[in-house]
Amino acid sequence: MTTVTTRTVEYPADGLTMIGHLALPAGAGRRPAVLVGPEGTGLNDFQRRRADALAELGYVALAFDIHGGRWFTDPEEMLARCLPLLADPDRMREIGHAALDVLRAEPRTDPDQIAAVGYGTGGAIALELGRDGVDLRAIGTINATTTGRPGEAARIRCPVWAGVGSEDPIMPPAQREAFTAEMQDAGVDWRLVVYGGALHAFHHPPVDQTVRAGVGYHPRHAQRAWSDVVDLLAECLPVTE
Repeated sequence: MTTVTTRTVEYPADGLTMIGHLALPAGAGRRPAVLVGPEGTGLNDFQRRRADALAELGYVALAFDIHGGRWFTDPEEMLARCLPLLADPDRMREIGHAALDVLRAEPRTDPDQIAAVGYGTGGAIALELGRDGVDLRAIGTINATTTGRPGEAARIRCPVWAGVGSEDPIMPPAQREAFTAEMQDAGVDWRLVVYGGALHAFHHPPVDQTVRAGVGYHPRHAQRAWSDVVDLLAECLPVTE
């Protein structure tokens, strides 16, 4: 395990001051880098730890913010913020590009070797960066089989991996089918893993907040999904000394 250095970074996006979490691996040279996007509730310690874990693997990692430092405990308040955002690809891209600029500006980052990984809303933002033609090495999403504007998936320039729970009522079979049809029609190198018996946000350990119906933690699949993400990065964005 390598020594990881972390710091908080503030930057403007979506009319807010975003507060991200940057994790740097040991050493002084440039490294491949990963954007880590949070689910709709916002950036919390779970995603910060994911960024730290990626730094331990040798990546520069930025867990980016989507709510200006807020983390929602009330599902209705979270939806009031997220639903308009998810309906506006340009806003999502603005948030994603602002975080990407921060990551690229970090001296340890190899700006030509960047991937984006996201959960829920953060995964949708990662996909929108791909649809906007950003030169990424891989896109990985969990609970984010979101579709985009017609034809724009053809601008995705990297492999796309998506994981979703079979019992997720927010990303049901019809949504999954629309997503895979979009990827296939656009000629994207895509993969979809359906985790049997898992609900929405199955990756996230329980927290002290109100939980919507259809949301629940599945520890076995959570670990499998994380392993799949790490494998995606190892394939598309290997760390070399």
